Amino acid sequence: MNEFLAAGMIFLLAIVCSRLLGRARFPAVTSYLVLGVLMGPYVLKLVPPSLLGATDKLASFVLGIVAFNLGQNFLWRRFRKIRKAVLGISCGEAVGAAIAVAVCLLIIGRPLQQALLFGAIACATAPMATIMVLRELRARGHFAETLMDVVAVDDAWGLIIFALCLGIVKVLDAGAVRGVYMFFTVAGRELLAAGLLGFVLGLILSLVSRYSKTQTDSLIFSLGFVLFTTGVSIRLDVSPLLANMVLGTTVVNLTKRHLFFDVLKKIDWPFYLLFFVLCGASLEIPLLKDIKVLGITYIVARVVAKYGGAYLGGHLAGVEHRIKKYIGLGLIPQAGVALGLALMVKGQFPETGAIISTTIVATTVVFELAGPFCTRFAVTRAGEGQHANREA
Repeated sequence: MNEFLAAGMIFLLAIVCSRLLGRARFPAVTSYLVLGVLMGPYVLKLVPPSLLGATDKLASFVLGIVAFNLGQNFLWRRFRKIRKAVLGISCGEAVGAAIAVAVCLLIIGRPLQQALLFGAIACATAPMATIMVLRELRARGHFAETLMDVVAVDDAWGLIIFALCLGIVKVLDAGAVRGVYMFFTVAGRELLAAGLLGFVLGLILSLVSRYSKTQTDSLIFSLGFVLFTTGVSIRLDVSPLLANMVLGTTVVNLTKRHLFFDVLKKIDWPFYLLFFVLCGASLEIPLLKDIKVLGITYIVARVVAKYGGAYLGGHLAGVEHRIKKYIGLGLIPQAGVALGLALMVKGQFPETGAIISTTIVATTVVFELAGPFCTRFAVTRAGEGQHANREA
């Protein structure tokens, strides 16, 4: 089995698998993960080691695209109008998830580094699952608008928290326990250097955008700058996620054209598909028996923290009762960003990363199956799902 044959089989079988499991209302992401497990080294062995070994590099590229597109949400004239409710809810559930998961894992005896990384990954959500439910229910109203705004900025909080936690783990892993100074040296470099890199490259892309005359030109510019930003970030040992997010933020604020984002969205799904299947193939099945308590703790702590953090953030921001009561249920899904972060951890910390990536792959299936039902319940109970019934 060579790489091209395996990749061809992945794309073709992914269509079949998503259609078959789709009839049972399985999300596409879950069907791709299941296919990856079946094609992986512990079942059918259809994915060659060389392709499987490139998963972490593919994760960096895919997350670079995701982060670049996230930057589009921070158009200044729109972002400054975002209600304090959105910032309060998103900050509450993201920080709450990070703290709760990390503390719970420490309680069950997990190492500090591992607990911090799990906590950082727990912040991320899967906005696509939430958006699809809102579209399916044709939900319109204050609750749906607030939920959409929260999921738009949620992963941005997640990337920032992940960069901070990764900086702490690097300090601890190096045995540098001098505390505050070392932490701010490493984490500060992660944040400031990545932000500066993204801003400079975003400024350059904005200046050369005048030479983009066609969609093909825009696509080449977009892919080229995302790849270049990712490569320079890795070379400088700073966060490629934050750099690409700042790249997108700079471009969307300095240019009136959003074509750079639109053309990427037309071609990015095949990369996501390949990424999800390889994530499934990377599942360390022998480790599953050792992560039962870990997986259950992660799921319970994350769900409770997402709901509780969103409720508390909404309460402090003074939102109406139905929003703070149900909006946390719309933030349960977790998929692409979390999987990518787990694989990045695996690339930097192989021993700890194997446990983290296996746990995240396994729990993603649970979150992607249960998450849409939770979102549907929340929208209906909030009184904004009736539009689907009226227009059906």
